Amino acid sequence: MKTLVKILKKPITSTLIAVLFGFLVAAIILVLAGYNPIEAFGALFNGIFSKPKYISNVIIKATPIILTGLSVAFAYKTGLFNIGAEGQYIAGTVFSVLVGVKLDFPPVLQVPIVVLAGVLGGAIFGWAVGFLKAKYGIHEVITSIMLNWIGLYLCNFIVNTPSYHQPNSTSTLPVNPSSYTMLLPQWKTSPEGIETLKSHKWLYDMLVRTDVNFGILVAIAMVAIIWILLYRSQKGYQLRAVGFNRDAAEFSGIDVSGNIMHSMLIAGALSGLAGALTITGMSPHSISTLAAFENNGFNGLSVALIAGSSPVGCVFAGLLFGGLLYGGQSVQQEVGAPTEIINIMIGTIVFFVALTRIVPVLADRLGKRGTEHAK
Repeated sequence: MKTLVKILKKPITSTLIAVLFGFLVAAIILVLAGYNPIEAFGALFNGIFSKPKYISNVIIKATPIILTGLSVAFAYKTGLFNIGAEGQYIAGTVFSVLVGVKLDFPPVLQVPIVVLAGVLGGAIFGWAVGFLKAKYGIHEVITSIMLNWIGLYLCNFIVNTPSYHQPNSTSTLPVNPSSYTMLLPQWKTSPEGIETLKSHKWLYDMLVRTDVNFGILVAIAMVAIIWILLYRSQKGYQLRAVGFNRDAAEFSGIDVSGNIMHSMLIAGALSGLAGALTITGMSPHSISTLAAFENNGFNGLSVALIAGSSPVGCVFAGLLFGGLLYGGQSVQQEVGAPTEIINIMIGTIVFFVALTRIVPVLADRLGKRGTEHAK
C-alpha cells in the first residue's frame, strides 16, 4: 500500500493516467462510431514507428511545439500565463522571412542572422505583453490574445507586399537556401548523395524523404538553458520570486516590473525561435496567407500543461503531441475514422491533466485507510 501511495503522488503518474484516459475515451468514441479501436490505434502507432521517415516527421512536427510549450512553461513558472505563443510564433516566421528573402550571405552568417531575426520578432511581441502588464497592470491574457490576431494579420500583410509576394500564389518568396537549417540539403538530393544513400535504405528514407533538420537539437539545448536559468541562476530566482509573491519580491528589493518584462521577452523569444526554425528547416521556407491559426502556439499551451510546466517534460509532451498529430493521419487513411478523434484524444488528455491534483488527494486517502486497517 505504501509503495502504491508513493507512486500515485509522483507527478509523472498523474500525467500517465491522463494519457491512459485519453486513449480510453477515444476507444469508447470509436466503438460508438462503429470503428475497431484496436485497428485504429494500430494504424496510429504504425503511422509513428513503422518507417524511419515517419519517426523523422514526428520529430520535425514536435520541434516547434516543444519550443512553444517551453515558452508557455517558462512564463508560468514566473507567474505569467503566456497565451500569446501563437502570435509570437507567427512573428518569428514573419521576421525570418523579412530578413531571409532579402539577405544572401554565406550560411555561417546567414543562418544566425535569419534565426535571430525570428527570435527578435517573438521577443518584441512577448516584451509588449510584459510592458503593458508591468507599467499599466493590463492582464497578459488580454494583450497576448490580441497580439495573436495582430500577428496573423501582419503575416497576411507581408504575404501581399509586392516585394515579398510570390506571383500566382498565396505565399511569399522562400528564404534564400543559405538560410536553411536542414541536414545536408544540397548533398542529399545530388546524384552523388542519392547514390550513396541508396545503399542505406533507412537513412535514405529518413534524409531524402523528409525535411530533417537541426531544430530538435536546438530545442533540447534551449530546454537545458531554460532549466539552468530558472533553477541555477540568481536571475531565475528573481523571476520565480516575482511570480510566487509579487509584493514579497518587491519588499526584498527585486525589480518586479523589470522581471515581468524580462520573463515575457524570454518567453516570446522562445516562440519566435520556433517560428524561425520552421522557416529555415522545413519546406516551403516561406509564409502563406492565414485564414486561421495553425495552432503551433496553442498546441504549445497544451504541451506545457501536460508537462506540468517542467522544461524537461516539454520535450516528452511535445513528442507525444507530434506523434498523435502526425500518426493520426494514418487513422483516417487506413481505418477510415475521422482525424477529429485525435483532437478528442488530445483534449481528453489535457482535461485529465487539469485534474491531476485529485490523484495525490486519492493517494493520501488510500494511505490513511491503509494506516487505519493496520491498526
